[in-house]
Formats: sequence, structure tokens, C-alpha cells
Amino acid sequence: MIPSPTDAVATIGAVADNLAQVVASDGATIRHLLAAFFAGGHVLLEDFPGTGKTTLAKALAASVGLQFNRIQCTPDLLPADILGVSIFNPQTHRFEVHRGPLFTEILLADEINRASPRTQSALLEAMAEAQISLDGATHALPPAFFVIATQNPVEFEGTYPLPEAQLDRFALRLSLGYLAPEHEVAMLKARAVNDPLTALSARIGVDQVLAVRAQARRIGVSDELLRYAVDLCGATRHMPELHVGASPRATLTLLRCAQVLACTDGIAHVLPEHLQELAIAVLAHRLLLKPASRHAGIDAVRLVGRALETVPVPR
Repeated sequence: MIPSPTDAVATIGAVADNLAQVVASDGATIRHLLAAFFAGGHVLLEDFPGTGKTTLAKALAASVGLQFNRIQCTPDLLPADILGVSIFNPQTHRFEVHRGPLFTEILLADEINRASPRTQSALLEAMAEAQISLDGATHALPPAFFVIATQNPVEFEGTYPLPEAQLDRFALRLSLGYLAPEHEVAMLKARAVNDPLTALSARIGVDQVLAVRAQARRIGVSDELLRYAVDLCGATRHMPELHVGASPRATLTLLRCAQVLACTDGIAHVLPEHLQELAIAVLAHRLLLKPASRHAGIDAVRLVGRALETVPVPR
């Protein structure tokens, strides 16, 4: 059953309130994380150690009542370590599948860039197709399957940078950043006796997650807004600083996440401001800079900003 717009707003707000009890932030990161989650996308959290990335993933799983697994990625992690293996049972004379941690609803892949390309590719199929291939058989993943992957933006020794194809599978790249001093003091007080994460209870279940996703898809998008989304992404494809601009998948992701933001705001249609709010988080990590551009100090965030400044906004 698809909920009413009012019910969808309340559902998203309940999850956001739960996360805010544990994760101290300006609210934008939580808002954008939930935009990706309810749009059916995946999130790459790129930030320094100790900023709350793992806590955020655990808080989301606790808030929506879904199964949670965590993988600590290392160079010696094999595909079988996350997919699982088939083991022969001498009593039944049959092979039985022992499922790995990838069989879950919310997966935290910690330090994903420390996993080898083979292991990264195994995760890519799960993210792209919501399924796992194991010993010639295909296993469907739960309908609410969601990946939060983390990586440290400054440590590169012993890492395998994510290829463009895998970066393109992440709906958004987010960063929590360091806390403002007053927020850090509040965090210390909150954790002086107990971890607030242990007190979280589920506010919604999988049925409500899927219902909100369906409601978000019903949010209206005018033809002018569709063209604006296409023009924003298309502008990056002609920039001389780039080898590769934003893909059509990026345009679709931008639109679907904007629909969730409109749903969150209780609005029946997407506004240009929703697309603008998400543009950097959705597009920047998908852009492939030319070496000369990197050496010149140009970054992808600046180029997305240029697109936002130059593409005419429909009114």
C-alpha cells in the first residue's frame, strides 16, 4: 500500500530524528543520506577516521529495523569472504551454500578502497543488480538492500582506487566532516555514560521503507525540470577539463533523489532547488578529470559549481 504524502513525510522525519540522536551534524548529511536510501541508491562516505561514519550506518540500520552487516575491507579479503561458499555436506551428499555477509539488508563496507579489485567487483554486481552470483547460481538480495561504503580521503598506501564504473554505482558521495566545537562538546556529554546508539529503536520496518520509495516515485517532475536535470549533467560532458562527464545514470539518480527531497519537504513536485541541493553530492564523484586539470588544482566540485552557475534555471 502506497502511503499518503503526509504519511511519507512523517516516516522520513521519524528516521531523521532517530539519526539526529546519535549523529551530530548540520542535518544536511542525514537529509541526503535518506534521500539516497529512499531512492534505492547507495552511498559513499568519504571522510577522516573517527568522524562517525560507522555510527551513522549502524544508526540507520537500527532506525529502520533492517538486518545490518559490516565488512572490514583489507587487501587480502577475497570475494568468497563476502559472498559465501558452497560446502559439501557428507550427510546429505549435497553442496550447501553458506552465505557471506553480503547477504543482508544494510551493508557497511568499511574502507572499501583497501579491498582488491576482484573483491570490489563482487560488490559491484550486488550494488548494480541487487543479486549475487555464487557457484553458477543467482541469489536475489532483499528489496531494501543498501550499501554504505567508506574510505579515507588522505591515506592511499595499500589501497585500490575505485574504478569509474564502481563510483558511478554510488548515488551520492557524502562527508560528515569534523564537528563544530559546540557539537563536539554535546557529543562528549551524550556519551559520557552510555552510547546513545544502544538506546535506538526501530521507527519503521521494511514495508514502510518500500512504501515510501513507491510514494517518492509518484512525486511530479515537469518537463522543464527534466530538461534542467539533463542540461546540468550534459554540461559536464563538454568541459575541456574532463575525460568523462556525468552519465545518464547520474541524471536518473539526481532526479530520483530530488523526488525524495520533495517528498521529505511535503511538496508534490520537484523544484529546481532540490536538483541544485543534490548536484555536487550526485555528480562530483562521477567526473573523471584530465591529468593536466588535477595538476592545475581543478577539482570536480568546482566544475559542478560551474554547471550550476551557467545552466539556465527554469522558472
